[in-house]
Amino acid sequence: MNPALLLSRSEVAQLLTMPECIDAVEKMFRLLGEGKLPAPGILGIKSERGGLHIKAGLLPGDRDYIVAKLNTNFSRNPAEYALPTIQGVIVVCDGEDGRPLAVMDSIDITIKRTAAASAVAAKYLARPDSSIATICGCGSQARAQLAAMQSVLPLRKIYAFDSRDEAARDFAAGFSNDIEPVRELRSALQKSDVCICCTTAIEFFVRKEDVPPGMFIAAVGADDSHKQELDPALIASAKVVADNLEQCCTIGDTHHAIVAGLMRKQDVHAELAEIVAGKRHGRTTAGEITIFDSTGIALEDAVCAVAVYEKARGDSAVLKFDFAG
Repeated sequence: MNPALLLSRSEVAQLLTMPECIDAVEKMFRLLGEGKLPAPGILGIKSERGGLHIKAGLLPGDRDYIVAKLNTNFSRNPAEYALPTIQGVIVVCDGEDGRPLAVMDSIDITIKRTAAASAVAAKYLARPDSSIATICGCGSQARAQLAAMQSVLPLRKIYAFDSRDEAARDFAAGFSNDIEPVRELRSALQKSDVCICCTTAIEFFVRKEDVPPGMFIAAVGADDSHKQELDPALIASAKVVADNLEQCCTIGDTHHAIVAGLMRKQDVHAELAEIVAGKRHGRTTAGEITIFDSTGIALEDAVCAVAVYEKARGDSAVLKFDFAG
């Protein structure tokens, strides 16, 4: 029996480019929308200071794969321990006999697939001529989101906003003069075509009255029921597209609008898979506000992890481990 591959974060980063990630995630959503992929599963466990979630999915094909990601999420890590908020591993298994094929660090895949999903959503929900964007939250996810968005939209100006002014300044300093740190979110939003929210906020900060007509919003940060970035009134008044309807109505920003009694589950316009597969329409008018509620689904991780595995298995330099030994 062949040993499993062990891949570090840096190895995963080298093997998975953003364009490859976007292509893989878009193909996955299309297949999911066409009914050619089984629904993924999720399990979550919480502790006093954080939690663990397990997201698993099956990828049938010429070779079947079963993939599971185990991620911890501890929001106080950066400030208290100089550790990432999110840490974890992805396990790729053979879909025929169940043997482990690879164990890899999950951080780079999580960051890139999240940004890739936003980019795929933007292709269908943003105005094609969108040129100005505001990024809320200036951590590592913001860098990936910017790279992904710039690959699908003609962005020429970026406003960077963070609850910590120095984070926005540091983020802007790492790029060109096209990125401007801002302290006042409202004015930045009103000049923008796109808003990307990737924070750990637990209270909304993007208000309905501050969002201009025609904006596309990628709501990325609310991946747990206590997190919130968008005004529930904004969500209730916009065209909302979910990565996964059940998740978004349980842990996403959409769930806060439902809890507030401002909308119902059936008011969500569509899942992204339905739009990519051509079963539902995306943006239909220049003036409508569209929101992509992104909570993260297992199949995003799965297609990216399999892409990494298939590129790495022919590399003799990759570390291998025999679990049966």
